[in-house]
Amino acid sequence: MTDNQTDKTIRGYDEVKALGLGDWRWLVGALHARFATGDFATGIALADAIAAAAEEAGHHPDLDLRYPHLSVRLLSHDVGGVTDRDLRLARRISELAAARGVAAAPDAIVALELGLDTADHATVLPFWRALLGYDDSRIYPGREILDGAGRLPAVWTQRTEAHETPRQRWHLDVIVPIERAQDRIDAALAAGGTLVSDEAAPAFWVLADPEGNKACVCTPEGRSEAG
Repeated sequence: MTDNQTDKTIRGYDEVKALGLGDWRWLVGALHARFATGDFATGIALADAIAAAAEEAGHHPDLDLRYPHLSVRLLSHDVGGVTDRDLRLARRISELAAARGVAAAPDAIVALELGLDTADHATVLPFWRALLGYDDSRIYPGREILDGAGRLPAVWTQRTEAHETPRQRWHLDVIVPIERAQDRIDAALAAGGTLVSDEAAPAFWVLADPEGNKACVCTPEGRSEAG
């Protein structure tokens, strides 16, 4: 396989995990890292260095700079997933951060999606696409919509049987690295939540708030078994 081919081959969770990129976590088809810069000036300096490396590579990450940290997301938008281009740039970004004494904070990485239970996704999803100004997903067209700027949560549909309108149609998927899942679950239970199901763990656990509204704590693990 040529370099050009591998640069367009999507790398899945298991492939990326096996590489041991300690600063990075694969969540929802992208590489994520957070660097604890501590102050704005350090964050800007690191962002500038990343920008220079991105220009040199001809491949550009999404950066989110806040006062205490810099978050980085890597995704090959032309193919809709993580490729070798992202892996190379991830390693380079980690080198740039380490050279500046900036530590990664993988425990702080989290992603959020919104899942809508519906018996008729073809009718329901266009409304939300129009209302939110989202785009169709490249990977799951007709089943998922995305914020083109990559700032807001993806919205996807989950098929259910037709039934009377329940009190809740939306549920939140809180997606974390596998090593953080139990902490999230424990915190939610301590705050008055209940565990509804762990049947699909470690892909996801279903929890409910005190009024019965459900949400899932999700990880990339066990996806082939859970579907």
